[in-house]
Amino acid sequence: MPRLLVRPPSPLLAEGELTHLDRVAVDPALARKQWEAYVDVYRSRGWEVIEVDPADAHPDGVFVEDAVVVFGDFAALCRAGAESRRGEAATVRAAVEASGIAYATIDAPGTLDGGDVLKVGRTVYVGASSRTNAAGIAQLRDLLAPRGWTVVEIPVTRVLHLKSGVTALPDGTVVGFEPLVDDAALFPVFLGVPEEHGTAVVVLDEGTVLMSSDAPETAALYRARGLEVVTADVSEFEKLEGCVTCLSVRLRD
Repeated sequence: MPRLLVRPPSPLLAEGELTHLDRVAVDPALARKQWEAYVDVYRSRGWEVIEVDPADAHPDGVFVEDAVVVFGDFAALCRAGAESRRGEAATVRAAVEASGIAYATIDAPGTLDGGDVLKVGRTVYVGASSRTNAAGIAQLRDLLAPRGWTVVEIPVTRVLHLKSGVTALPDGTVVGFEPLVDDAALFPVFLGVPEEHGTAVVVLDEGTVLMSSDAPETAALYRARGLEVVTADVSEFEKLEGCVTCLSVRLRD
């Protein structure tokens, strides 16, 4: 049974960090309902959902993807690029330890946010962003090279994280909204999509992806490629530079 780490949104969610977007009103109650519906997508498909202990003092704690990246039977515990988020790490570490997965940590002066890490086959694209620095990327490369993964650094200047601009379909095609992508030519196979919120997909299985409900044209594009598309309304998280990938960590990759 595939497993999933999630963390409920903090009551302080509306105070979360912003880098590229202007602050607009966020409805914490609606965000909670959206989060519950998002989690139910996985439960309805047989996933075991593991809730990380709440981090109510940390507005961005719901974006649990940034705290840890899983590579099969190994995990890298990240060191957040935003100092305000480093307090989220302890509870995520405890959840990873309880899962039984071996792990190592990214240490100072390195920073690495999981939202900057995109896995395609055995290639790991890592965004050099405002949250992930060269030292963090070098540490991740050192951890992964002996395990058979290749790390490729990708510039990220137009969005918060690499996966704010690109993700990948089950067949390895990298997808993104081109105005948000620094250099699409860096990916062997790239497909431009027509909507900003169509860039983020979670692969549920080899024929199914989960994406935002705010990108119907992109959903149609994916369906035309033979994929089953499941959508979730994550509008309150999108206001904070979040997306469907940010809200969970899959433990079966």
